[in-house]
Amino acid sequence: MVIIAAMWIAGVAEAAPPVAEASTTVPAEPTGMETLFNGKDLSGWDGDPRLWSVREGVIHGETTPENVANGNTFLIWQGGELGDFEVRLSFRCNATNNSGIQYRSRHITDGSARNQWVVRGYQHEIRNENTFPNVPGFIYDEGGKRGRICQVGEQATWEPDGKKVVGTLIDADEFKSLMKLDDWNDVVIRAEGNHIRHWLNGRLILDFTDNEPNLALAKGVLALQLHAGKPMWAEFRNIRLKRL
Repeated sequence: MVIIAAMWIAGVAEAAPPVAEASTTVPAEPTGMETLFNGKDLSGWDGDPRLWSVREGVIHGETTPENVANGNTFLIWQGGELGDFEVRLSFRCNATNNSGIQYRSRHITDGSARNQWVVRGYQHEIRNENTFPNVPGFIYDEGGKRGRICQVGEQATWEPDGKKVVGTLIDADEFKSLMKLDDWNDVVIRAEGNHIRHWLNGRLILDFTDNEPNLALAKGVLALQLHAGKPMWAEFRNIRLKRL
C-alpha cells in the first residue's frame, strides 16, 4: 500500500511524493533453504575455468590482463530453472567494474553469444559503490532493451506503456549508510509471479512489479556475472535457495 502525505499550503492541498509502506525489514529466513555452494569447489556450477575458482571458502571470479572475459560471462547454476523463489547470499567486489546476480534468465546456446556462458534476463546489479544511481541492487535487463528496469529506492511497475514509479523506499543518504564498501553485503532476492523485491543488509531497497506481458520473465536460470572490460574480481558466499 502506498501512503500519500498531504501538505496544506495557503489553504490548497498538495500531494507529496508517495512514500512506501513502513515495513521495509527483511522477513525471517524461511525454513528448508537449499544450499547451492558447498564452500569447497564449483560442483553444480558451470563457467569459464580460467576465471572462476574457490578461494578460502568463497566463489571467486576474476579477470586479469592475461585472462580477459570475451564479453560478459557467467557462472551458471546447474540446478535447473527457477520460477517463484527466494535466494539469499553475500557478495563483495572491487571498484574497477561491476558484476551481477542473474535470475529468471535464459542461457544462450545457439552460437550467437561471444562465449558459452552467456545468459540474458533479470540482473541484480553488483557494485562496490554507494552513491546514487550507480549502486548495487537495481534490476538491469541483461541482454535486453529495457536497461535499468527498476532503480534502487523505487517502488515501481512496468506497464505496456512504460515504467511507473509509485513510491520511494530509501534515499541516497540512507543507502550510503547501509552499503558496506570493500566488505561483505547481504542480498535477498524474492520473486513471486511478476512481483520482485530486493533487500540489502536487511533493508528493502527495491519493489518491482512487471506488468509487461511481452517482456516479463516467469522462470529461468540463476547465474553470477563477470563483466567484460577492465580487470575485476567479485566474490560470493552463503548461497541458498527456497523454491516457493
